[in-house]
Amino acid sequence: MQTQTFTIVNPTGFHVRPAKTFVQTASGFPCKITVINKGKKVNGKSSLSMLTLGIAAGEDVTLEIDGEQEAEAMQTLGQLLVQIHE
Repeated sequence: MQTQTFTIVNPTGFHVRPAKTFVQTASGFPCKITVINKGKKVNGKSSLSMLTLGIAAGEDVTLEIDGEQEAEAMQTLGQLLVQIHE
């Protein structure tokens, strides 16, 4: 299992559009992906779950990834968390 924390830099936080992109990308990996924000853990492959986190700009988000292709998933999904979305 790999765990890493990322800081959200998008000034509008992690809203619907970046959450959708994250979930679509996460669903392409065979491993288990858990996203943690403010002590709440959710399935990173569920749009609704991701949106319930209410991730704001400047907040730290931790990814826990376990299983096949976990290193590749961590790199790819971590980049999605720290990029600025339109």
